[in-house]
Amino acid sequence: MLSPDWADVRLFLHVMAAAVWVGGQLTLAGLVPGLRGISADAPRAVARAFAIRLAWPAFVLLLGTGVWNMVAVHAGSKDQAWKVTLWVKLGVVAVSGVSAYAHSRARSRAPLAVWGALTGLSAMLALFLGVMLAD
Repeated sequence: MLSPDWADVRLFLHVMAAAVWVGGQLTLAGLVPGLRGISADAPRAVARAFAIRLAWPAFVLLLGTGVWNMVAVHAGSKDQAWKVTLWVKLGVVAVSGVSAYAHSRARSRAPLAVWGALTGLSAMLALFLGVMLAD
């Protein structure tokens, strides 16, 4: 059996947090229509519980392990295309976090839909860009 090292732990934590952040959003998007059938307040209650217990802690873990990744892979030694991709990813991550926060503060259907869609799309794009950056 292979012996794990800190690089394995770092990557595992980052991927696990991304799975929660991105996968949780996709799961909630699929659950919202059914939750509306239970009660008008159910989608908000479930989304709030998910955000507090899982999503935001996962986002913080993503940020922390993202910094750890940049230090560990010696981002300064990478070529220009890699660095540009990294900066684009960092911008997309910021959009994902800010739009998730805006979605959580929205009170009417149109802003909920717009911020929710932007959060999901930016989270998936950040995930894709992270795969591109992987060595």
